[in-house]
Amino acid sequence: MEIQPKTPSNKGPAEMFTGDVWFDVIAKGEAPSQLRVNMVRFAPGAHTAWHSHANGQTLHVTEGRGLVQARGGEVIEIRPGDTIYTPPGEEHWHGAAADHFMCHLAMWEALGDGQEGPETAWGEHVTDEEYSAK
Repeated sequence: MEIQPKTPSNKGPAEMFTGDVWFDVIAKGEAPSQLRVNMVRFAPGAHTAWHSHANGQTLHVTEGRGLVQARGGEVIEIRPGDTIYTPPGEEHWHGAAADHFMCHLAMWEALGDGQEGPETAWGEHVTDEEYSAK
């Protein structure tokens, strides 16, 4: 057993996020594990750009109120205790509601042996119309 030292919080880069987003790496997916886990904190109105994960992603909301949308789907409100799964390759975005902070655990797997392509494929930013389409 090993207690891992806390690493500094990271500011979410503007290419991947709109608004103020910070994340803490909990698990890096170092071999033999492929599990990656981040605690992500979104300020009100902050959210990801459109993106997809080669091996899917699970989100678990721990605090606040947020929004999530799969490409072509409805914008769905999410709250503490909600768990959201997006299958491999499904484009989606997620973030805080306009008037609330939101924190979630983001869990996904690194690319496996022989698996090619980006682990996370980032797309364009979510438009104001898409964000407010609830």
